Amino acid sequence: MKRGELAKKTSCNIETIRYYEKIGLLNDPPRNESGYRIYDKDQQQRLRFILRGRELGFSIDQLRELLALVDGGSYTCAEVRDLTEEHLDAIRKKIFDLQRLEGTLATTFAECDSRRVPECPVIDALFADN
Repeated sequence: MKRGELAKKTSCNIETIRYYEKIGLLNDPPRNESGYRIYDKDQQQRLRFILRGRELGFSIDQLRELLALVDGGSYTCAEVRDLTEEHLDAIRKKIFDLQRLEGTLATTFAECDSRRVPECPVIDALFADN
């Protein structure tokens, strides 16, 4: 299949496919006699792996590591688990930070009584030294 068909089948932008090829996550596919790149089911499956990994928040470098394990063919579940655990820890930290941020902003917001006066706790909090 050509790149446009691959893009449609995977719901992926053509430019994204080009980018993944450029950075080496996707291998350069062979070309037909007219010079068009021809993608096979394996490349389609690899692209879906990358897209799903990105949906789950894995970075390009993390995906590169996971794909290196897969490409090596001798990976263990423990190796994949270790990479996933690092990612999960980072997600949990982000969630904690966002919850803390939400609490601070909600508290500041609750102090605002929406009167039409120049004093505003939200603005004061943004100007405050922490």
